[in-house]
Amino acid sequence: MEHIVTVQDAVTAFADFMEPTDAELDAIEREMPVILADVDLLDAYIVTLDRIPSELDARRIRRARRRALAARVALLNRTAPASLPGGAA
Repeated sequence: MEHIVTVQDAVTAFADFMEPTDAELDAIEREMPVILADVDLLDAYIVTLDRIPSELDARRIRRARRRALAARVALLNRTAPASLPGGAA
């Protein structure tokens, strides 16, 4: 009977490196409004999958689409000046 302890050590040896870094967690935190707005938009679409969208459904989709777009614009406005070379904004 063989013991798999050495194989387990080899598999779990790099477990600490598989965690997200602080920079990755910060990036996720910055993008969270966009992620949540996209989830709301998907929810609005999912509601209408099994039926013909009513006027209320159409308004909900439009509002969710506008919120998602506004969240993306806000994210770009926060990150764009820092990423442009030469100080051009």
